[in-house]
Amino acid sequence: MRLTRLALAVILGLAVIGPASADPVRERPAVLSFTVKANDGSSVDLGKYRGQVLILVNTASKCGLTPQYADLEKLYREYRERGLRVLAFPANDFGQQEPGSDSEIRQFCSANYNVSFDLFSKITVVGTDKAPLYRYLTEQTEPALRGDIKWNFTKFLVNRKGEVVARFEPKVKPDSPEFRASLEKLLAEPAS
Repeated sequence: MRLTRLALAVILGLAVIGPASADPVRERPAVLSFTVKANDGSSVDLGKYRGQVLILVNTASKCGLTPQYADLEKLYREYRERGLRVLAFPANDFGQQEPGSDSEIRQFCSANYNVSFDLFSKITVVGTDKAPLYRYLTEQTEPALRGDIKWNFTKFLVNRKGEVVARFEPKVKPDSPEFRASLEKLLAEPAS
């Protein structure tokens, strides 16, 4: 009888306590589980963007598509109050079109495009030295979104849940109707 009461108390105790609380880092969607380096050298846990709509874009300062910085800044200013964040990852992978240091890139973006969105440290988006975040984006997302980055200003859209939901190739401008429609649909979703 005594053993039965003890067993019952243990069972009831477990039922009251329940399972250990879930680890919030483990529950993050893959994009939000990365830590990257900001343009100023500090570490940034992408988990801080939970609940936001993200544009992840590889950029370059000396490319024919560089004016897309202006389009991205315009979108950011227009939609930031609704939860849009632009995450720019400079890369020197195509035609050596991003030769500058992080400091030079920041100065260029500020002076020429008045960039106020998040600028990260220069990375590699192709080849064997591909940054882990871009390895994920190009190799582990949904099959329709996978594939090598072909040029500067490839844009990935991430919903408020942290899921990569769309990819736009470089020539699709951020202010194009197609891009805006996809972005506005994501921004209309409620924040969790």
